[in-house]
Amino acid sequence: MLAASPAAALHKRERSPSQSETKTLAERLGYPRDAKLLIVHADDLGVAHSVNSASIKALESGLVSSASIMIPCPWLPEIAAYARAHPEADLGLHLTLTSEWSLYRWGPVLGKERVPSLLDSSGYLYPLEREAAAHMDIQEAEAEIRAQIARAKALGIQPTHLDSHMGTLYQSKALFEMLVRVASENKLPFRLSRESFTRAPFMPSLLGPGDVVLDRIISIEPTVAPADWSKFYAEEIKNLKPGVTCMIVHLAFADDEMKGVTFGHPNWGAEWRQRDFDFVTSDAFRKLLKENNVKLITWREVGKLIGKTER
Repeated sequence: MLAASPAAALHKRERSPSQSETKTLAERLGYPRDAKLLIVHADDLGVAHSVNSASIKALESGLVSSASIMIPCPWLPEIAAYARAHPEADLGLHLTLTSEWSLYRWGPVLGKERVPSLLDSSGYLYPLEREAAAHMDIQEAEAEIRAQIARAKALGIQPTHLDSHMGTLYQSKALFEMLVRVASENKLPFRLSRESFTRAPFMPSLLGPGDVVLDRIISIEPTVAPADWSKFYAEEIKNLKPGVTCMIVHLAFADDEMKGVTFGHPNWGAEWRQRDFDFVTSDAFRKLLKENNVKLITWREVGKLIGKTER
């Protein structure tokens, strides 16, 4: 067998860049290729005083690096005041088109006359994401999302990113396209991982060259028993792969307020949120991060890549 000439080999290398020549998201953020980067992200700020208090305490502990706010919810003014007083806090918008609690409901920012397709028979946002997606008019959904962003900014919140409460905006190609477009217009990153592509193969074709995609997302599910809560998170941290991961948590205290808010809903309820809070503010979590060389980062850092064409 004849060996390839040096010129031919060089030509082949030029046409087929090696994996090492393609920057990972970690490298684009200025970290080594093998860095284990983690956004610890608290959802649902604005739902209740208990959620706000626990989330603020966790953010200030330094072990939760980011959070997102639900603009239609009753305790928005409290967390908006915090955002104004702490512009350094990494706070995004948890775009909200559902209202899941049976005894504690909210409606859209725009009101029922402007966006009637978003409302169930009780006059509130639908409780389930698939039900909401099946009934909503896309133009009305977009108007509501834009109104939520506008209200946040009017209250002095400068969002660092967008995500979707209960994943409603990932339920269809039309909704996801709208999220991508609105995020791009606002020059904000939105929560998405490469793992999502297997569940929703329409996603990659809708992304622009300047959109940022995380490597993976961690989120605890109802299949995990309360006694195994800390074990689940500890194993995830110990097995964390190089790249950028977002760990989603839901924080609150298991107090009377939160028990009332989540009445009849043990999943993501008061006790669930207390367990999340207890873990992410613990010395054990801090030790796990250090022992496993995990670096906490924020969405603000990720947002600096928006508009740059390498993805």
